[in-house]
Amino acid sequence: MKALVETIAKALVDHPNEVRVNAVEKERSLVFELSVHPDDMGKIIGKQGRIAKALRTVVMAASVETDKRVTVEIV
Repeated sequence: MKALVETIAKALVDHPNEVRVNAVEKERSLVFELSVHPDDMGKIIGKQGRIAKALRTVVMAASVETDKRVTVEIV
């Protein structure tokens, strides 16, 4: 799942070497903290958050088989 977030993010940004994904696992949830170069924040978020929403939708769809709630936070 972490690789999925990282692959999608790297395809969207101008500085793919600065994409970092940190997985924070809690009791009932899994949070992927995505950080990118400051110049790429707009590309990850998109107009009115559409890219971020699409990224979260793909991750949620991929995590259907897990028992935990999976979210993506852009930091």
